Amino acid sequence: MTTGLNDGIQVAMSHPSTTLAYGSVVLAALLWGGSIVAQKMALGSFSAVEASVLRDIGGLAILLATWLSKEGAAITISRADMRLLGFLGLGVLGNHLLILMGLNYVSGAVGGVIIGSSPVVTALLSSMLIRDVALRAVWAGALLSFAGVGLVSVAGFQAAGEQPLLGSTLVFLGVVSWALYSIGSRTIMERMSALTVNWTTLMVATVLQIPLLWTDQKMMNAGINSVTTSDWLALGYLIIFATAVAQQAWLFGVKGIGPSRASVLGNLTPVAAIGLSALILGESVGLIEIIGIGLILAGVWVVNRQTAEQNS
Repeated sequence: MTTGLNDGIQVAMSHPSTTLAYGSVVLAALLWGGSIVAQKMALGSFSAVEASVLRDIGGLAILLATWLSKEGAAITISRADMRLLGFLGLGVLGNHLLILMGLNYVSGAVGGVIIGSSPVVTALLSSMLIRDVALRAVWAGALLSFAGVGLVSVAGFQAAGEQPLLGSTLVFLGVVSWALYSIGSRTIMERMSALTVNWTTLMVATVLQIPLLWTDQKMMNAGINSVTTSDWLALGYLIIFATAVAQQAWLFGVKGIGPSRASVLGNLTPVAAIGLSALILGESVGLIEIIGIGLILAGVWVVNRQTAEQNS
C-alpha cells in the first residue's frame, strides 16, 4: 500500500494536473506580489544592500539544501558556462538590489505596477537579442506597457521619498536585469537543471554583493536590536516564500501548463502588489494606479496575442 501511494505521488509530481499547475502559478504570482510589500517593510530596519544580501544568503541556503537532496551529485561546468553563469549572476544581483534601492524612493504599489511590465520587457529584449520573436509582434504591446510605466513614474501617486523618478528608474532597471537573466538562462538550462542554475547564479550575486555592505549600512550601524519584529518577519518572507516556495511553485506550474499560459497568470503579481500595499502599508490606490496597470496588462495581452498568432 505504501509503495503504491509513493508511486502515485511520484506520478503526480512528474505530470502535474492542469488544475494543480494553474493553482501553483497563481500561488507564485501572489507570493511575488507580496514580496514587493515585504521588501518595502524590510527597508525600515535594513539598508537595501543589507536586505538583499541577507535575502540571498537565506535563499541560497534553501536552494543548496534542496539541490543536495534532489540531485546531490558533483557537477562539471565548462569555462564557457562559468562565464555565462557569472553574467546570469549579475542579472540576479541587478534584479534584487536595484528593486530594493528603488523602493527607497517609490511606494510598493508603484514598484508593483512597474514590475508588471516584466513579460513585455522580456519579449522585447528577446526579439532584439536572440530574435526568437519578430519585433513587429511585440512593439505595439511594448509601447502600451511602457506608457503605463511612464505614467506611474512621472505622474506617480503618493510616491515615498523625494525622488520618485529615480526610484521608478531603478525598479525598471531591476526588471530589465531579470529579463536579461531569463533570456540568458534558456541556453544553459539545456545542459544543466534549473535548480543548478538557480543556486549557482544566486551564489554569484551573493558574493558580489558582500563588499557593497561597507557602502550602504543601516542595521549594522544601529545594531541588530534595532530591527523590529515585523521587519524580521518581512525578511523571512523574502527568504522562504519569495525565494524558495514561489520559485518551486512557478517551476511546477510551468511544467504542467507551459510558459506561455503561466506568464499570463504571472500578471497577477502587480495586481497583488497594489492590493497588498493598500491593505498592509496603507498606501492609497487611485485612478493613476488603475490606468497604469491597465495599460501594462493591455500591453502584455497584445504581446501574448501577437506572438500566439505568429507561432500558430
